[in-house]
Amino acid sequence: MAGQRPLQTSRWRRLLRHRLLDESDVRRALDDAAMGRLQARIEASEQRHSGEIRLAVEAGLPLSYLWRGLPARARAITLFGKLRVWDTEQNNGVLIYLLLAEHAIEVVADRAAAREIDAPQWQAIVGGMREAFRAGRFEEGLNAAIDEVDRLLTERFPLQPGARTPNELPDSPWVG
Repeated sequence: MAGQRPLQTSRWRRLLRHRLLDESDVRRALDDAAMGRLQARIEASEQRHSGEIRLAVEAGLPLSYLWRGLPARARAITLFGKLRVWDTEQNNGVLIYLLLAEHAIEVVADRAAAREIDAPQWQAIVGGMREAFRAGRFEEGLNAAIDEVDRLLTERFPLQPGARTPNELPDSPWVG
């Protein structure tokens, strides 16, 4: 029984950390102007390739995730489906997910993008974001991530000259 106390304590700390943060904390990290600039960056990016980029930012995990001890990756995968990133014509959507309570960062790519872009490249994007976030530069880290995802998608899924891609997903950041 004594070995369970630290586990229970850390579980309660995690629960408290997530419940104390809310959408106002997201807005402090990324105000409306920053969200607008991120949206414009995604819109501009999607003019160069056939992929779709979604950005999701959450203050904390839902209570159901916390009770089950699920990691940020599980939430990112759920949002990947919920936000329909998996449902693009060419299966090349990418979700960039930020969980403020844990400073957790996840990148989830659809089938075609995952086939064309290997895991170390996705991890490099996460690594770059992590450095900026540690310094409290959330917008800068997200800009760099969007730029790198843009570069990779433009290399692997370029638009043909004169072609236009339908905007299949909203470009505005999702805030939870």
